[in-house]
Amino acid sequence: MAAAAFDYDVAILGGGLAGLTLALQLRRQDDALRIVVLERHRHPVREAAFKVGESTVEVGAHYFADVLGLREHLEQEQIRKFGFRFFFSEGREDIDRCTELGVSRLLPTPSWQIDRGRFENFLAERVRAEGIELRGGTVVRALEMGGAGEAHRVASECDGERTTLSARWLVDASGRAGLIKRKLDLALPNAHDANAVWWRVDGLLDPNDWSQDEAWLSRCTPPDRWRSTNHLCGPGYWVWLIPLASGAHSVGIVCDAKMHPLSTMNTHAKAMDWMREHQPRLARALQAPQHRVQDFLFLRHFSYSCKQVFSADRWALTGEAGVFLDPFYSPGSDFIAIANTYICDLIRKDRAGEALAPYASLYQQLFFSFYENTLSLYQDQYPLFGDAQVMPVKVIWDYTFYWSVLAPLFFAGRLTDLATLGALRPAFGAASALNAAMQRLLREWGERNDGRPSPARLLDQYRIDWFRELNRALHDPLDHSGFIARIEGNVARMHALAAEILAQARAEHPALDDHGLTALLAAPAAVDPQLDAHWYARAA
Repeated sequence: MAAAAFDYDVAILGGGLAGLTLALQLRRQDDALRIVVLERHRHPVREAAFKVGESTVEVGAHYFADVLGLREHLEQEQIRKFGFRFFFSEGREDIDRCTELGVSRLLPTPSWQIDRGRFENFLAERVRAEGIELRGGTVVRALEMGGAGEAHRVASECDGERTTLSARWLVDASGRAGLIKRKLDLALPNAHDANAVWWRVDGLLDPNDWSQDEAWLSRCTPPDRWRSTNHLCGPGYWVWLIPLASGAHSVGIVCDAKMHPLSTMNTHAKAMDWMREHQPRLARALQAPQHRVQDFLFLRHFSYSCKQVFSADRWALTGEAGVFLDPFYSPGSDFIAIANTYICDLIRKDRAGEALAPYASLYQQLFFSFYENTLSLYQDQYPLFGDAQVMPVKVIWDYTFYWSVLAPLFFAGRLTDLATLGALRPAFGAASALNAAMQRLLREWGERNDGRPSPARLLDQYRIDWFRELNRALHDPLDHSGFIARIEGNVARMHALAAEILAQARAEHPALDDHGLTALLAAPAAVDPQLDAHWYARAA
């Protein structure tokens, strides 16, 4: 490639979270790359009431802190998260008498609550400091896609002036605008029909203020419940509470579209009426005068897929320009991290003169495999979200699946390691099959449990030794054989956990369909994981 043939090596459409982090990752990979980012907003943007996607989990947090080297900002300017916390509090004022699921102490691997405005302002400053061109206030007007080594061309407008640039690589990070997706007709729906409404309020909301019970208040060591991503759960929905470092709190309602129609909550007044019925204690807290409403937004049918995200013709999609799953478990930053890592490797291979087609195809297969496996955690599962018995089991299973396969693969930097991916193909297949069967089992178990009450108890995930260790072990440096053994051991743990969950469900509902789990469990586990017996009881 002759350097003069293109104005830029990489043009990134969109300077939000996905685009700015991709630019930084590319710069860390190759400081000779000529990169331009086109963004419609001008920085600095507003803090707090800017964008959602404010909670990170392990993969996204590791990507920001360690892959991009932004840990100092996260520690000093954002909020260290106290894990996920769930209250099964449908229709309840007495939140301290409901089932609570969460940790009593911080788990070893950190994550953060992100004020998106503050973070993207910081990212924009860092991008410019790295010598990357960031064009704010710029609207993309037209795309001309190049092929067979030809340039991609982007026509844009800023302050009434239109310009056209050429680039060897074109990456769409434009969010739901989906510029390349619309240009190439790549939009693909999925069957997960859910809606969301959200708003930000002044001041922090602390569940500890909702109780005078000293025993309940002392269940958690500092930093206490307000730093968690708090979920208030009921049949067909969950409500999020996320604290922001700018001194605001993010509030959202996410619902199964059939069980809680968007029309019942698509204004702030309607959302508050809905809240008074379903989560009255939070509704009462939000009525306090110090919690002034900053904004209100809603999104219908927010989940979708895409026909293609990586191309050997040197274009790619990342972030919400490609796919979006669900805000539950906060996977958005994870999938930005995964897509950006694959895009960086494709650009590296192109710079080295390697053939792109096989890698673009393989990375896309892997990306969509991660997407489909994660989608199974949500699709048709919302009816059981209010079940104080089955939902805690589901959360333990879903975490275990995530920390056993995808998270260690990313932490170890092995997303593009073909030798490792090939060696682990049987383990990945076994984990995927177990998860698919388990999600069906949990769904039926919840259907049979309809109407069970939520007793007063804390299910403390910190007290599950193997669960805590699974989180800690994400940081272990392992060679190839050690990593293979670790993943196989993790899948064996999933095997044992699935057997225990099946036995527990069948003990309560003998006629429960095993959904193929018995056959899957007949295959021997690769390693004896010595799963703690009665883990569910130990957490209580």
